[in-house]
Amino acid sequence: MPTTTEERIIRPARNIMGSLRLPGDKSISHRYALLGGFAEGTSRFSNFSTGADCASTLACMEALGAKVRTIENGLVEVTGVGGRVAPPSGPLDCGNSGSTMRMIAGLLAAQQGSFTLTGDASLSRRPMERIRQPLEAMGARLTLTEGHAPIHLDGAALNPIDFTTPVPSAQVKTCVLLAGVQTAGETTVHEAVRTRDHSELALRAFGARITRTLNSVSITGPQPLHAIEAFVPGDISSAAFFFCAAALFPGSGLVFDSLGVNPTRAALLDVLTVLGAHISVVQLEEKHAELVGMVQVAGAAGGLRSTTIDGALAAQLIDELPVLAAIGPYTSGGIRIRDAKELRVKESDRIALVAKNLRAMGAEVEEFEDGLDVPGGQTLHGAEIDSAGDHRIAMAFSVAALKAEGETLIRGAEAAAISFPEFFDLLDRVAER
Repeated sequence: MPTTTEERIIRPARNIMGSLRLPGDKSISHRYALLGGFAEGTSRFSNFSTGADCASTLACMEALGAKVRTIENGLVEVTGVGGRVAPPSGPLDCGNSGSTMRMIAGLLAAQQGSFTLTGDASLSRRPMERIRQPLEAMGARLTLTEGHAPIHLDGAALNPIDFTTPVPSAQVKTCVLLAGVQTAGETTVHEAVRTRDHSELALRAFGARITRTLNSVSITGPQPLHAIEAFVPGDISSAAFFFCAAALFPGSGLVFDSLGVNPTRAALLDVLTVLGAHISVVQLEEKHAELVGMVQVAGAAGGLRSTTIDGALAAQLIDELPVLAAIGPYTSGGIRIRDAKELRVKESDRIALVAKNLRAMGAEVEEFEDGLDVPGGQTLHGAEIDSAGDHRIAMAFSVAALKAEGETLIRGAEAAAISFPEFFDLLDRVAER
């Protein structure tokens, strides 16, 4: 990853108020880009994610023969390859996006030819063995570099598989389903913990038949995919930072228009309600089976309480755990996080970085192999925050800084562009000072 250079100063806020319409959901945008690029015909996606990660997915599909046209205001047009990719002229650069690398590997495993997937320094440290195992069981050949990218993949006619994911991972599930939709016979993925279901919903939207039980999903191939026109709901993982910011202030009020509230992603709303925030979802509607609504958030009059996040809940909230930990000192009884070892192999070791930066702000925090104990009732002071180039760390500590004493300097603030380039501007818009 390039050396991070941009710095942002976050000043304390008196309150959080306003209304926001957020860029499109990153998880859905990735999947629409992959399926639109692979399908027959031309798909149009409005409110497509503005993050660099989703741009990496579009660029990879373009390198495989899809035609991509970014029109304006988040409108993207993708003409697919009709189920057969063109041999790329060089390696497919996935940038910082683990989603791109893991999911596109499944798409390519059933294609004839050899492919190389590369990424930046951060992506090249993330575990890829978890996709090699199922894809090789289906008949593809993958060569990793000590369990990491670069990945060299030789596609082949595949065999169906009955596979249980060893670690809860929507990306691994998607990887296997994208191979399975091209494979004769029934491919099934079992999960001990149900992960986000955007891939199942998107595959159905593009015309695939897919079967879901409580703990498994099956697809019978080969099936053609057909272009769609779709609106991408606002990203609830991006909204998480603003939810937590509003929760810190008793008189706050935020309204989010057209926000994705997929039940497999909405556990954060339940946790914030347990902490004492007031949350309501109105004007619910379905768009290509994704639930979209207006969400209203207000802080708790008596301040935030405490909670424990572990087990299946930790897996469902893996992206939101850094910001929840960052506001933990401001709760009355603290936040305890367990069963979140996966945080150590994200864009950074997020457990270690959260602990380091909370301590820099004067907080007591105890670090465990699989989580953190963040006691409540603490007062934080402004500090220099080391984001280590991790977008979620930069944004989480910008939220913590809103209630700290004095100014906070976020180093490597440009990392936010990985998922949410507009973050700092929108934070300034709703923070009353």
